[in-house]
Amino acid sequence: MSLPEPPARRPDLDDDFAGPRLRDDLWIDHYLPQWTTPDRSAARYDFDGGGLRLRIDEDQRDWRPEDAPLRVSNIQTGTFAGPLGSGRGTHRHRPDGLVVRTETPARLLWAPRAGRVDITVTASVDEGCMLAAWLVGTEHLDARDSGEVCVFEIEAADLTTARCGIKAHHDDRLRPEMTEVRIPVDAARPHTWTAIWGPEGTVIGCEGVRLYRSAQAPRYPQFLLIDLWELGPRTGEHPKTARVHRVRGWDLGG
Repeated sequence: MSLPEPPARRPDLDDDFAGPRLRDDLWIDHYLPQWTTPDRSAARYDFDGGGLRLRIDEDQRDWRPEDAPLRVSNIQTGTFAGPLGSGRGTHRHRPDGLVVRTETPARLLWAPRAGRVDITVTASVDEGCMLAAWLVGTEHLDARDSGEVCVFEIEAADLTTARCGIKAHHDDRLRPEMTEVRIPVDAARPHTWTAIWGPEGTVIGCEGVRLYRSAQAPRYPQFLLIDLWELGPRTGEHPKTARVHRVRGWDLGG
């Protein structure tokens, strides 16, 4: 089944990553900076004429010592955290007592309650890597507002499939609903993923083809995160890379 056409109006978020710098009105180039330190959360990236090239460099530090070995380069459309030492903040995704280590002011650059996002990427082919895009609850209004729309998770070990769906995290109004889907195109070439979420549920697709539908959807502000991971020990040659070519987003929250 085909995806619906995007809204006729101009998107609220539109970035083709032409460079030479990342737009700071749209993106924060740290992965969940409140839970770690800036030297560990900072993304490695550059612009090479084909968009934003996310990198994992050989000297890149693990995101948190407790999570080693795990390195990530990420861009996200906002941040929220409570005071230092507290457990408040966006994406409390780990059960091991995340606490705020870096004071992080609230910035809601793009955080719709309902919307559509089209993300054009080239997945990583490098050993041990995963490219992912998530919409995660900001939690700045209520700690339960933590549910996630997983747009895609693509591991370099298998570029024919992706994981997508709903993750409840700390939101007892949602239930986990993840699935594996077959990618209808070559993920090692530029291709576009779409997520549409709102009162009628969630739809996820790739290259105009609907791959997933759920009656569920978070009903509170969501940040967009796009990240490249190196999971496990350092192996092979670095840098390891993936590309983000364009992102368009529409706030349909009314």
